Amino acid sequence: MNSAIVIDKLTTFAASSTMAFRKLSDPLWRMLTFSLADDSVYPAKAVCAAIEKGGLSVAYGSRFLSRTIVKGARDYPLEEGKFPQPDVFASSLSLAVNDLGAVKSDITLSIPKAWAIIKTTEFPVTIKENLSNVVAYELDRITPFSADDAYFDFKVLGEKEEKLILLIIAAKADLIKPYIEALAEKGLNVCRITVNISGIETLCRFADKKSENVFLEIRKDGYEGALFLNGIIAGSFSGPFAAEDDTSKLNVIAKEIAPLIDTLKIREKPALLNVIFRDKNSVLKELLRSGLPCTVKVLNETGVNLKVPGFSNEFPYAAVGGVLESLWTKAASLNLLLRGVHEKPKTPVALTIILLLSIIIMWVLYIIAPLKIEEKRVLEIDRQIALRKDEIKKIEALKKEIEAVKTELSAINDFKQGKPMALNILKELTAILPKSAWLSRVRITETAVELEGYSASATGILSKLEASSYFKKAEFASPTFRDARMNADRFNIKMEIEGFTKETQVEKAVSEENEEE
Repeated sequence: MNSAIVIDKLTTFAASSTMAFRKLSDPLWRMLTFSLADDSVYPAKAVCAAIEKGGLSVAYGSRFLSRTIVKGARDYPLEEGKFPQPDVFASSLSLAVNDLGAVKSDITLSIPKAWAIIKTTEFPVTIKENLSNVVAYELDRITPFSADDAYFDFKVLGEKEEKLILLIIAAKADLIKPYIEALAEKGLNVCRITVNISGIETLCRFADKKSENVFLEIRKDGYEGALFLNGIIAGSFSGPFAAEDDTSKLNVIAKEIAPLIDTLKIREKPALLNVIFRDKNSVLKELLRSGLPCTVKVLNETGVNLKVPGFSNEFPYAAVGGVLESLWTKAASLNLLLRGVHEKPKTPVALTIILLLSIIIMWVLYIIAPLKIEEKRVLEIDRQIALRKDEIKKIEALKKEIEAVKTELSAINDFKQGKPMALNILKELTAILPKSAWLSRVRITETAVELEGYSASATGILSKLEASSYFKKAEFASPTFRDARMNADRFNIKMEIEGFTKETQVEKAVSEENEEE
């Protein structure tokens, strides 16, 4: 039991350590392998031409330092209810490119949803390393087209129960080739093929920052739409209207979008339906708003949060979305022209090598430069010392003399502070003896003081001497007697000197200095 707990703890620690290491190492690795040709910094411009029933729409945009903008758009109505012919399409696009000032831009061809097959399929996870070849081989099983007869691409949506979930979009090559060839004759090279539904998904996500919604486009003769989840087409639908009355059209649309709205609700996402009305049918529009269990937003009325020069709310949605799909770094769109061949991007090492060499050079300089500097500094110090040797000898002799003087001064100070000086005792006697007394002789020893003199009253002197901090045991050394000639008492007093410490002397000296000040 204990071993199992230890193993669990070690496993948890190893997992957390690995995650922490990856958090630190991944940004460093991205920095070292960063390419100057990366989409986040490399400038680009693109044109998207959308093939639509009854016309052609064109949009032009550019990207610089990850900032993507739509610089212009054109909408050319052609024969109503029909797709434009390749030569007419090429001529109109050539005119639009010149008009927008988009010469030598990459061309993205956006094809109608009706031309494409959009399917989600599963493959064993074991074919992950050879996915492109497997998808090409299995394409005729998944779609009505073979790999040789179609333009197609795929995206891995995730893994579930040892299965890879793939989104595959394919279109018949014979429908698209005439347009590519007609454009080539006009000097316009197609580098991407996308589907208008995919471009509109990118447009909604780029402009309104909403990655989960249902899209619906309504025309007079039919409808088409899709469910967008987290940047992918999770489901699509299309069909004609069997009846002309608006209620029947509403019932058909409600039946188509019901499972898609339910998917949003299951994921706890807002039930939002983005609608583009090609049919100016206000009655059907109101029926949709009141009869569907979701929020209905009519894009060509309220618009999206995107400015397109020359247009207000309604602009060529498929073409603008195709341009954003080509330029926006977060679009992660499919390109049917690749036919499923996804080359692994080569890790750029030139910048990494340059950085590593720079780091090595700086590290070598960091190690060597201080040593060289210190070596020069030591040599300069030695030179200065050699120049000042005589001065140093003189200085050392003076230092010795100073030390000797300091020693003598210290001895004198110790002697002075060790016992009271005679001058201090005389000053004390002068301060405490009355004015009527005078001394004829003073004898000061290390431990005692003897006084001889005259005073009007000799007995009063003893009390004053006892009160002094300098003296103790004051007494008459001999009897006093009255000197008639001097008219005063002659006295002879002896007393001991009170213990006098260094601190007492210092304090007294300081007080005396303060009194003098």
